[in-house]
Parts: sequence; C-alpha cells; structure tokens
Amino acid sequence: RRVEGGAWTYRSPTPAFDAIRDAVAFYPAPMDSCTVAGERVTPQPGGFYGGWITIDLVGPYKGEPGTMGW
Repeated sequence: RRVEGGAWTYRSPTPAFDAIRDAVAFYPAPMDSCTVAGERVTPQPGGFYGGWITIDLVGPYKGEPGTMGW
C-alpha cells in the first residue's frame, strides 16, 4: 500500500516475508540523504527502480542506459 512521500508498507505479505509486515519502505532518490551503516547510498538509476546502491554492490544496474528489457 502506498503512503505519502513515495513510501509504502507491507500490511499483508506472503508468509515467507512476514518479518517485514508493517515495515515502511521508500525510494532513496526523493530524500535529502539515505544511509546504510553510515554510508550514503546512491539511488538506483532511471527513476523507476527503488534500489539502494552501496560501495559493496557491483553493476551494471537496471535503469542505466542500455539496460531496458532485462
């Protein structure tokens, strides 16, 4: 369910994902800053995906030019 500001909740997840019930998820791009363990994340490119890219992740990432149709 979407809530204000591009965030959403998981009120009725499938049983395998019950641990995230009522958690709030959001896209990092519209925020002033988002961090993971003190590291500022880079939003996943393209504006459609909501991924959080950290130094530990290696691309290419969906959303960059040439990645349509993955």
